[in-house]
Amino acid sequence: MTRRRLSKSDIKGLNGRLQGLGLALSKKDDVDIVEEDGERTYLVNGDPWLFELDGELVPHLRMLQERPALLPRVTVDMGAVRFMTNGADVMRPGVVAIDAGVAAGRLVAVVEETHGKPLAVGKALMDAAGIEAACDGKVVATLHWVGDRRW
Repeated sequence: MTRRRLSKSDIKGLNGRLQGLGLALSKKDDVDIVEEDGERTYLVNGDPWLFELDGELVPHLRMLQERPALLPRVTVDMGAVRFMTNGADVMRPGVVAIDAGVAAGRLVAVVEETHGKPLAVGKALMDAAGIEAACDGKVVATLHWVGDRRW
C-alpha cells in the first residue's frame, strides 16, 4: 500500500474531474491518494471520498453519508437490505422509489426506505422511466456496498 499527498496543482486537475459529480476541493483540503492492489482511493482531510474504478471516479459510501444528495437515489425495501450488504445487484421487485434524475449508465446511490441511509453505489442499467415500467430483472449493477473491502 502506498500513500501520497497531492500537490495544489494536482488538486486543481482533480477538481476538473470532479465537476461531473458536482464536487469541488479547496486549496486548503489535504488530499491523499492511497494505492492498494492497483486501486486508487482518494482521502480528503483523512476521510475516504472517492475511488477510481476503470478510470471513473466513484463516490465512497462514507462521503455519501455526509452528502446524501450527491447522486440520484434508488430506494429499496427492507427485504433487500441483507442482499445489498452482501453485494447483490438491485433487482426491480425490491425498488420502492426512484429519483427522476436516474439515467442509464450513470452512478446512483442505493438507499434503504426507513432512514434513507446509503447501502451501495451502483450504475443504473435503465433510466427512471424504464425502471418504473419494468416488472423484474436487474436495474442497478452494484459497485461498492456496506461491508465490502473498500468500506
